[in-house]
Amino acid sequence: MITSIDRHGLPEPHAGGAVVSIGVFDGVHLGHRATLEANLVRAKALGARSTVVTFGRHPKQLLLGRAPKMLTSLEHRLELFRRLGIEHTVVLEFDEALRALEADVFVREFLLKDLAARAFVLGFDSKFGRDRRGGAELLQSLGLDVQVVGQVVVGGHAVSSTAIREAVELGDLEAARRMLGRRVSVLGTVVPGDALGRTLGFPTANLDLHHELHPPLGVYACRLRPIGAPGPLPDRAPAVANIGVRPTVAAAGAGPRVEVHVLDFAGDLYGRSLEVEFVAHLRGETRFGGIAELQAQIARDVAAARAALGAAG
Repeated sequence: MITSIDRHGLPEPHAGGAVVSIGVFDGVHLGHRATLEANLVRAKALGARSTVVTFGRHPKQLLLGRAPKMLTSLEHRLELFRRLGIEHTVVLEFDEALRALEADVFVREFLLKDLAARAFVLGFDSKFGRDRRGGAELLQSLGLDVQVVGQVVVGGHAVSSTAIREAVELGDLEAARRMLGRRVSVLGTVVPGDALGRTLGFPTANLDLHHELHPPLGVYACRLRPIGAPGPLPDRAPAVANIGVRPTVAAAGAGPRVEVHVLDFAGDLYGRSLEVEFVAHLRGETRFGGIAELQAQIARDVAAARAALGAAG
């Protein structure tokens, strides 16, 4: 997938033009996927380049002074777009200049001129331009080819990033999975830790999350997806993840950390980006009486994770 940051360094327009979808697409959930998959179908029919226009930060950060916790960082969204087969993603910085840009100017100067947009596939609530005046109606009034994808409903409820955030924060992994169309996951980079896990006999990869919402504190059975260049870790490697403040060994007031013990693996993962898929919640975070008690519980967690992952397939 070609990734362009802002309007600089855009590739040459595709000979067949582009089919464009616009949005934040936080979570890349089933509703988003319906739009993106329709884009792919339309692009193939026209011999055009499937193209997504998204934003480096949530527009609400500028519009309201605050933004919701993101289900997926920009890096995570780009990876999910790539997996779907999107050919080109443009990441725009939502700043005052873009906020003030009239929708018709955005269409003419950027979408039509720079991207050679030939058709558009938009979600039912997709808006753009100053005061959100741009959308399907504007594009249709300009005589452009526009397809609008309706709202997706699962179990009688509309799929939305807000509903998924609530499910993740409550620890309802199954409800979130149904709306996402995939397991809840986070993306992070492995950074050096204090090597306590290695001392305990269960080495861990310490993840610096890319500013994403994560499930509640506790221990989870997981699978890992390495992102980027090939490395020693196989795809969807089984693991146990602990999200917590480590009350048995850490100083009071320490912030939460994400630590992952990869089952049957002893390689070096420093600097690697890993996507952690949460398969099952095993237990909440607990303060133990000492190191030996903690070691015994970790051994039980590993056995429980193996069972949960085996049952999940």
